[in-house]
Amino acid sequence: MIVIMITFMIFIMYKVNRFGGAHVKVSREQVAEHRTRILGAAARLFRLRGFDDVTVAEVMKEAGLTHGAFYGYFPSKEALIAEAVGQALPPAPDQATPRRPAADYADGYLSVRHRDIRATSCLFSSLGTEAARGSADLRHRMTEAVRSRIDHLSLEADGDTPKEKRRAAIAAWSAMVGAMVLARLVDDERLSKEILKQTRASLPLK
Repeated sequence: MIVIMITFMIFIMYKVNRFGGAHVKVSREQVAEHRTRILGAAARLFRLRGFDDVTVAEVMKEAGLTHGAFYGYFPSKEALIAEAVGQALPPAPDQATPRRPAADYADGYLSVRHRDIRATSCLFSSLGTEAARGSADLRHRMTEAVRSRIDHLSLEADGDTPKEKRRAAIAAWSAMVGAMVLARLVDDERLSKEILKQTRASLPLK
């Protein structure tokens, strides 16, 4: 009888341990999934309405989670902003990733489609002025992305020397971001399209 009871207890403990291990694993997966959803929702809402006009409660609702759960994932709204922007910024290209030709990139950037799809658009044209007043972490993340974009454009910008190419790339990138801001700002569709078209025609990119 004692042997049977001991065997039964070992069996129960084995089941509990298995269930507990699986429960922890699922919970960790859920945390990672929820965090990704929060960051994605935040990035979309921030692009559409800016940092100040979006509340934490709205982000959590967009992500399908409760407001009270937010601080289990991020210590503050500022931390959420920095991480959401950092995740949404394009990764730095590497040798294993095919590089998109600079001219093709400019064509896509200075398009009506990019102008109108704000929820997934360029963070610099949609949030640049607000980010300039943001946290040090946010500004650093965006600085590195600016540096990466200039390096990318420098490879194919006009110029006979690296210095000339870099100068042309900086001018091109600045013009592209500025043009997108103006194209969205004006309430004249014809002027908006003209800004995009003429800026593209003026870019020093091959």
